[in-house]
Amino acid sequence: MNWLDTLKWDAQGLIPAIAQEQGSGDVLMMAWMNREALQKTAELGRAVYFSRSRHKLWFKGEESGHVQTVHEIRLDCDSDVILLKVTQTGHTPGLACHTGRHSCFYRVYDNVAWKVVDPVLKDPHTIYTNLDAS
Repeated sequence: MNWLDTLKWDAQGLIPAIAQEQGSGDVLMMAWMNREALQKTAELGRAVYFSRSRHKLWFKGEESGHVQTVHEIRLDCDSDVILLKVTQTGHTPGLACHTGRHSCFYRVYDNVAWKVVDPVLKDPHTIYTNLDAS
């Protein structure tokens, strides 16, 4: 049996993938993978995701230069979530978020609203040519 057959793919053939920085343990981002993306990630040692909005493979860093080198691929107990242990490259500290932040998880709920707690490290307009910032 192929190792990819043991995963629980959703109805669209996708599985969530969490990128965690190997050195710090920071959770950097969550994205989706299809079979081809996960296979390429394993082959290349570089994070490859599936863009649901563009309906194609997304090689992390293809536009920004902020590549994720993959050291380890883990699978959760239910076989329905992937964890990638990565080194985020291209900027120091590493930028994983399209908003120019280290992590996509830069907001904290403070009992009333969401509060931004992590700074923008690099202006996203200097990183991307076609930016729809959020």
